[in-house]
Amino acid sequence: MAGGEGERALPGLRFRLDAQLDEIAGGLRELAASRDRLHGLLDAVLALSREDGLPAVLHRVVTTAMDLTGARYGALGVLDESGEELEQFITAGLSDAERADLAGTDFPHGRGVLGHVIRNPEPLRVNDIGAHPASVGFPPGHPPMRTLLGVAISVRGTIYGDLYLSERRDGEPFDREDEEVVVTLAGAAGIAIENIRLLEQVRDSAERFQRLLLPTLPDLHPFRGAAVYRPAAAPGHLGGDWYDAIWLPDDACAVVIGDVVGHDLHAAAAMAQTRSMLRALLYDRLTPPSAVLHQLDRTLNAITDLPVTTACLARIEPGPDGWLLRWSTAGHLPPLVVTPAGATRFLHAEPGLPLAVSPDEARPDHTHPLPPGATVVFYTDGLVEQPGHTVDADLSRLAELATAYIGLPLQEFVDTLADHHPSDGHDDLAVLALRMPDA
Repeated sequence: MAGGEGERALPGLRFRLDAQLDEIAGGLRELAASRDRLHGLLDAVLALSREDGLPAVLHRVVTTAMDLTGARYGALGVLDESGEELEQFITAGLSDAERADLAGTDFPHGRGVLGHVIRNPEPLRVNDIGAHPASVGFPPGHPPMRTLLGVAISVRGTIYGDLYLSERRDGEPFDREDEEVVVTLAGAAGIAIENIRLLEQVRDSAERFQRLLLPTLPDLHPFRGAAVYRPAAAPGHLGGDWYDAIWLPDDACAVVIGDVVGHDLHAAAAMAQTRSMLRALLYDRLTPPSAVLHQLDRTLNAITDLPVTTACLARIEPGPDGWLLRWSTAGHLPPLVVTPAGATRFLHAEPGLPLAVSPDEARPDHTHPLPPGATVVFYTDGLVEQPGHTVDADLSRLAELATAYIGLPLQEFVDTLADHHPSDGHDDLAVLALRMPDA
């Protein structure tokens, strides 16, 4: 009897055991899913910290939120200065056909349910958008959407924008776990956005400071002059590239371009000191360029702590058959002469030592005739140098560009050289060009 009862109880025991095992397996699956989601969230935070441009950060926030919640659609609305309306609306998940259907439709500006999230910056989960009291419907061509998860993105207490997700791919509404994950992501996004904005402010301030130190070229008649300066791509980069051109009392035009070693405030300050001192010496001495560079080197060595600096100083003065270029260099790259027909020639010559290396070392002078209509191009190494390339190859590329664009007006010509330069953009660059009269 006892054996028969035990056999009859065995199926029920097995059923309960299977149910418990299923429950344990389900818990393990949920734990694994939570672990995977946590890893995904951590990866997303690290990825956000590596982005160095605001558009890239905003798009990364949207796509990451979609991945973490399984949402089909995502968007990020950026608020205007008033904080009341959206001035940008970044979307993801729309197919080409859906985008085509919305062509010509203005992006939302913060009305309806989206406006409710703006005015009430608490996480919002909606299972039926159309039934929400703030809903105003969708514009024509908008894909059908039923569910919504909206979370504010704040930067130190200031609402920067709102992140919106719609339609989980499994058909379920967004749940509390989705909300918690997206709120955490939004917090990391706020920090990343603030960092990018600070970097952009530093970059803009550094560039404005650098440009304030550089001159506006004066009237150099009968020559035409043009110059351009471009900062390096690195945020907050302060360079030592500089240029100048002045008309001297002895009917010669002086031109200089230089590069102070370093990318910080010290380099920028040294550049300003060097340029000011050189201007005074040029106007006072009226001597050959080599003598001016020599006196500049000795003076700066005596009164300042000048970093190593390269420079090319030139005088363009009347010659027997037009104009004569007389120049001397302190370790700088050679000037480039371009004829109106596009023929190019680099004026390779003894470069001399850079400034702040050996102040008592003299540098030679060089001369070269300039035909009517010729253009002389002075430039810093940021225009041409690229790691892994030889200097000759980079100079050849510059000569090709000069030949291709020499027919442009002079300012457009130097701008084009700066736009299409053969370097990799790791350094700031400066270009100064003078064009001789046609006769």
